[in-house]
Amino acid sequence: MKIAIVGAGAVGGYVGVKLALAGERVTFLARGANLDAIRSRGVKLILSDGTELVASDVQATADYSAAGFQDIVILAVKAHQVDTVANDVPQLFGPETCVVTMQNGIPYWYFYKHGGPFEGHCVAAVDPTGVCLRQIPPARVIGCVVYPASVLLAPGVVRHIEGDRFPVGELDGSASARVRAVSECFIRAGLQAPVLDHIRAEIWLKLWGNLTFNPISALTRATLVEICQYPPTRKLAAAMMAEAQTVANKLGVTFRLPIERRIAGAERVGKHKTSMLHDLEAGRVMETDALLGSVLELAHMTETSVPTLEAVYAPTALLGGPSEASSQDPAAMPASGPP
Repeated sequence: MKIAIVGAGAVGGYVGVKLALAGERVTFLARGANLDAIRSRGVKLILSDGTELVASDVQATADYSAAGFQDIVILAVKAHQVDTVANDVPQLFGPETCVVTMQNGIPYWYFYKHGGPFEGHCVAAVDPTGVCLRQIPPARVIGCVVYPASVLLAPGVVRHIEGDRFPVGELDGSASARVRAVSECFIRAGLQAPVLDHIRAEIWLKLWGNLTFNPISALTRATLVEICQYPPTRKLAAAMMAEAQTVANKLGVTFRLPIERRIAGAERVGKHKTSMLHDLEAGRVMETDALLGSVLELAHMTETSVPTLEAVYAPTALLGGPSEASSQDPAAMPASGPP
């Protein structure tokens, strides 16, 4: 299959190498030093046991039109970067091209085929101008939740830390031919990619930890085990999860794990720095609005009181810098339809 990876970072690099080595025709859409590295020597993947894999038979370009039509487009940039590529991505679309979204947090397409009073709503916290909704139509989207942990060590070099699970699902819950094809493609590459009939529930389960531990770790510089073993921050995490759970429940989502079990799972991960803490330390933009601001927006829409989430959001947004802190208050974003 012809597969374009938009964003050759930690996630895109890992997935791209696995797919390329399984025989798929992979093209990386990249730029700068990453583009130069991939063009000259491919992408190196260092597995958790130290084994090194190199995908050298791949294409790399910054020109979307040159890449041509694709069977699958894997959108592997971070949530706050999707709008920066949204106008270019359609150049990869043929009649049957599907887009697999690999962002953390509530996605811009969340309410497409959701049903109920919020059907078609554009999630302003992650798509403030509506460009993602317009240019990357949800009808093309297959949802995906990313569980593996990996890091971009250098241009064209990715270290895989743990995990290989990428559950996928149609937004309407159907077991379509295309979602089965994506699942089978990922499985051939050695990834776990079950087809789920409620991808939004899986998004919330992943987000449940991210919206809690990521901002707490950024504010305290603490690892997961430190947050979970310090009673005040463990209590804070539980309170944040309880508020988020109420929002999700009002939108028809239930969690298959109790709060304490989810926290215990994070504790078992050990001295792990969250992605938000890594971004903070590297001076990169943090995913504050995708992970937390979007939930505040949904809380406002569902008239749910979330004082703890609001209290944590404020210093986290300020920590992210003037541009992030001065953005529109997610709790005040209108619950309007798509632009």
